[in-house]
Amino acid sequence: MTIDLEALYIDLHRHPELSFQETRTAGIAAQHLRDLGLEVEEGVGVTGVVGVLRNGEGPVVWARADMDALPVEELSGLPYASTATGVDPAGNTVPIMHACGHDMHVTAMIGAVERLVAERAEWSGTLVVLIQPAEEYGAGSRAMLDAGLLDRYPKPDVVLGQHVTPLPAGVIGVRPGPQMAAADGITVTMHGRGGHGSRPHTTIDPVVMAAATVMRLQTIASRELDPREVGVVTVGSIHAGTKSNIIPAVAKLELSLRYPDDAARAKVLASVERIVRAEAVASGAEREPEFHTEHTLPPTINDAAATARVVAALRRTLGEGAVVDPGMFTGSEDVSWFARDSGAPLVFWFFGGVDPAVYAAAEAAGAVASTIPTNHSAYFTPVPHPTIEVGVTAMATAVREFLG
Repeated sequence: MTIDLEALYIDLHRHPELSFQETRTAGIAAQHLRDLGLEVEEGVGVTGVVGVLRNGEGPVVWARADMDALPVEELSGLPYASTATGVDPAGNTVPIMHACGHDMHVTAMIGAVERLVAERAEWSGTLVVLIQPAEEYGAGSRAMLDAGLLDRYPKPDVVLGQHVTPLPAGVIGVRPGPQMAAADGITVTMHGRGGHGSRPHTTIDPVVMAAATVMRLQTIASRELDPREVGVVTVGSIHAGTKSNIIPAVAKLELSLRYPDDAARAKVLASVERIVRAEAVASGAEREPEFHTEHTLPPTINDAAATARVVAALRRTLGEGAVVDPGMFTGSEDVSWFARDSGAPLVFWFFGGVDPAVYAAAEAAGAVASTIPTNHSAYFTPVPHPTIEVGVTAMATAVREFLG
């Protein structure tokens, strides 16, 4: 029986789950893989799913799809919009939506596996399907690897992955070399001396200290990096205080740092530390600031030879003009750990999820950035068609390129 992929996508979209809580999603994906004849194990790396399809002698391909959602309230107005809530790691009840399209990734993977099973007389080798948790934490691939993925399953000759993005549906974006940036998530704690809001002279105000730091950090990208280099320094959150007339003792900044390679990473990290420490000294802080790395993601680097093969196959299947070089994305991914730990080449690409007519109109008006919702937006909802079909075709085509 043919799987109704649109119904699957809508169901997953209506029922998003936070990182490492994807029990329902994992169960649905696992059942579909079992129904298609794969050997399936659940709970690999907390909530991860692994499916293995052995089809004679030949290479081993790992194909990965992530499945977690984000603490975002959906504002799309779609009839199948998420109204789900969940509890985040801090114990807060938060809205949840698939604001990054991982519901589409799972749907496309199930569709690709269905096609590959139907075509198994035409190829030979082993397909290992990874339904990965917690990409949004940058921790899911690491959790699966730490659970013994490489010891318990056939080692890959190539690792494949894809991500829906605000390109026109039907367009594939892929390039050899750096495809996505490396990233660090860092929490900085700045220490002052608290007191009464009416007597600021008796305090060391960490709010002022933090505010000055936020502004100075922006000069790293604008004044310390070569304008031709990629570098992003974002202060995503700042927390201090509980009441208007109390000067707190502590302020916390949460930073997202992105760079194309290890040399740029070292430069940006050194600049961040220098600025934070200098602003603390300038404010008269009596205690050194603290730095805690929440996560580190390597750059997503596509293998040149393997990418050339995938690009050629996609152009034969989807048409010459369907595959473009999108440039390097400053977003980050944890898919690289699968390739890095195994020593296998990686090919990771993007596929569009925007109605082509809507995108064309926005492009003609010079309004793509201002009117086309991007990943992590409360309005980011890929159109089901032809996004599903292209995602299925892209993954199945790439797998077949290596399995014959």
